Amino acid sequence: MTVESTAARKPRRSSGKRAGAKKPPADQPELVQLLTPEGERVEHPEYSIDLTPEELRGLYRDMVLTRRFDAEATALQRQGELGLWASLLGQEAAQIGSGRALRDDDYVFPTYREHGVAWCRGVDPTNLLGMFRGVNHGGWDPATNNFHLYTIVIGSQTLHATGYAMGVAKDGADSAVIAYFGDGASSQGDVAEAFTFSAVYNAPVVFFCQNNQWAISEPTERQTRVPLYQRAQGFGFPGVRVDGNDVLACLAVTRSALERARSGQGPTLVEAFTYRMGAHTTSDDPTKYRLDEERAAWEAKDPILRLRTYLEREGLADEAFFAELETASDALAKRVREAVRAMPDPDHMAIFENVYADGHALVDEERAQFAAYQASFAVEAEPAGKDN
Repeated sequence: MTVESTAARKPRRSSGKRAGAKKPPADQPELVQLLTPEGERVEHPEYSIDLTPEELRGLYRDMVLTRRFDAEATALQRQGELGLWASLLGQEAAQIGSGRALRDDDYVFPTYREHGVAWCRGVDPTNLLGMFRGVNHGGWDPATNNFHLYTIVIGSQTLHATGYAMGVAKDGADSAVIAYFGDGASSQGDVAEAFTFSAVYNAPVVFFCQNNQWAISEPTERQTRVPLYQRAQGFGFPGVRVDGNDVLACLAVTRSALERARSGQGPTLVEAFTYRMGAHTTSDDPTKYRLDEERAAWEAKDPILRLRTYLEREGLADEAFFAELETASDALAKRVREAVRAMPDPDHMAIFENVYADGHALVDEERAQFAAYQASFAVEAEPAGKDN
């Protein structure tokens, strides 16, 4: 299985960085970018980053392994091993860049798609799959990794993050909190309330919005009349839009926002402008609401391909590195497959437990009906009789 976009290009040699990215058109917002889609390093007047070759290779490795794990999870769902899967395909740079900006003592509140951030926080990928299989409720201790359990309710984690950040400030700690959410969640009242409280109480929280252009089938232009990052101004704190397919820019911008939070300057909204290459979840069919041409345009901005182009152009990684990484990704996929297939089947009747403390007649009736339905699959067909 390949780990990159098929739209590969031959890299050109260059001297490395070049000054100043092109200015966007007047009707387009500023976009922080440090690595162009063509794999060229550029400078930004407010955000800079200086990484070693080893660190650059590490970011590339993280993105490749995350994408391979994600692809394997999608395949497992198609094979009936998972009930559902929410793919992060195309959003690897936003998640790995921001995830690697975190310190160990920072705390993360994710949605249900932050598989790359989970990877950065040391959460075993098989725990994520256990949740989507229905055999655990997350499978990891949030206190161990400072990574909260996945949140399915849209937008509620921003309130949890704000409250936690307010507590961090009262405790006098210098750590920060980050809340992940999507462009669709930005329309939820929970997010607006979180913005209000975080601003009023100067909470050390970073709101990281992955704007992947589509809230299921609803495009961003149907949700807002201004770029999402500009909403922060109305609540009294800064917002910034970053190229969400540029892992270097995501790392630099998130690192700056986290440091701002730790130093008592309050919240920041980061809008990572990216694209969901696959379906919203495996129950979705994006061909019903978006054009193939749109996806093709974003494939040219692939976050993994652009970093590989840069690594090869500057001689920062050789074929041995890429070959070793391919072997590692195959091993990860094999481990994931074996772990999932060794998991027990989910308890179909567990959904009826703990609904009411003292039981309920309607739930009892539904339980009996569902049990009868499940039992019907176990009835063996009677052997065909002979003609009389």
